[in-house]
Amino acid sequence: MNLRGERQVDFAYQAVYRYMINLINEVSRETPVKLPSLRQLSTRMNVSISTIQYAYSLLEKEGRVYSVAKSGYFAWPVAANAPLMAGTDLLERLYTAARRPAMVVLSGDEPALLGSLDGALLALERQLVRRYPHHLQPSQPCGVWELRAALAARYTSSPTRCWQADEVYVGADLQGVLGILIDALGLKGTVVVVESPCDYLVLRLLQAAGVRVIEWPWRADGRPDLATLEHLLRHEPVHLVLLSSVVSMPSGNTMTEPERLHVARLLDQHGCWLLENDTFGDLSFAPPGPALRSRVNPERLIVFSSFEKVLGPEAPFGYLLARQMSSELQRQFLLRSFRLSAIRQRAIARLYESGRFDQHLQTLRQRLHEQAHAMSHRLDVRLQGRVHYRMPVAGASFWLQSTAPVDMRLVFQRMLAQQVVIAPGELFSLSGLHHQHMRLSHTFSGHPNLDIALDTLAQSLRQAQTE
Repeated sequence: MNLRGERQVDFAYQAVYRYMINLINEVSRETPVKLPSLRQLSTRMNVSISTIQYAYSLLEKEGRVYSVAKSGYFAWPVAANAPLMAGTDLLERLYTAARRPAMVVLSGDEPALLGSLDGALLALERQLVRRYPHHLQPSQPCGVWELRAALAARYTSSPTRCWQADEVYVGADLQGVLGILIDALGLKGTVVVVESPCDYLVLRLLQAAGVRVIEWPWRADGRPDLATLEHLLRHEPVHLVLLSSVVSMPSGNTMTEPERLHVARLLDQHGCWLLENDTFGDLSFAPPGPALRSRVNPERLIVFSSFEKVLGPEAPFGYLLARQMSSELQRQFLLRSFRLSAIRQRAIARLYESGRFDQHLQTLRQRLHEQAHAMSHRLDVRLQGRVHYRMPVAGASFWLQSTAPVDMRLVFQRMLAQQVVIAPGELFSLSGLHHQHMRLSHTFSGHPNLDIALDTLAQSLRQAQTE
């Protein structure tokens, strides 16, 4: 069941990507199968090897394929009826289910599904290829200067809150950039406080790096528990605090101006760094208030984000901004040797400079707002009081809480049996929080199977009640 719809304009790598998806779905579904080599596909489809490599990297990131040194790429088994073992890691089960054929994937938060700049980027790339021939493009391990300068200008808000291009670092994707940051900061063995719920990608990266993560949950009324934060900073050797810039996702909570100032004072008082997640900073439905970064000491501030939430998978690059540690960050980016498309980076920079990015963003916000209201109506009708929630103020998902105690893992498993994927709330915690919650996407417009999926969810919630 495909809820994404077809795009009218494709990059070459997207055509390759779609071809590979169909090929993977046709091959044996019992054991891993070797896929065509880069050179074979390049010849078959009459595109460059780098285009094939980029499509494969997307498939690898999604968990559909894996690479073996000196052997090539292989497709994971995708048996449509194979059971997902209850004992396996929950996140692994979600990823596995989401890549199986015919699944309705309601687990994500992908705003760009409602709007794309594919055509604009393609046109800009064609112009730039003539101006910047591939063989004349020098390697720029931290990203091309044009894009770094555009981001620096966008994040500059005053003479004391200004950024320079050499304080911006662009990597292949958000995961790669965060991995570099963890190494550069030397976070292994340190204490980091993170807001909760928190994106599971970030949590798993910190956990894998040997960081001691202390979760700071928002209160039930949607307000930050400032007394608890102060207690943690006073009694724990906190090295860094990870918070959202404007809206905390997936919960959709926001701070008032007095709360932002209070947090800034606490961080300054205890000499803590702020690692600000700006992934959804541009995706508030209404004009947002000041970002948290505008209230903290800029010398102890690092901001990270990506383009993917706004521009979609054609712009997977992640980036960060930091005034300090320039030598170590440059060294780490050089060691990673990201193979980024310079032309695509320059095309994104042109979108910023021309104002087309902001025009697109305004349209996307409006569509997200409208879609959230439509989904809210569906939830009220189909789930009939089995969940409660606050209306989203940003992004492309709802943060739902069951009104009755349920076994949410059982709900997740029952939904998989009906070919529907949801994101259980416990994924957004390392300490077992949010086990009565789930994240549900709302970026599906008028799909005939959505109501069926929600009816199935209502039935699964009823069947999984524990009291």
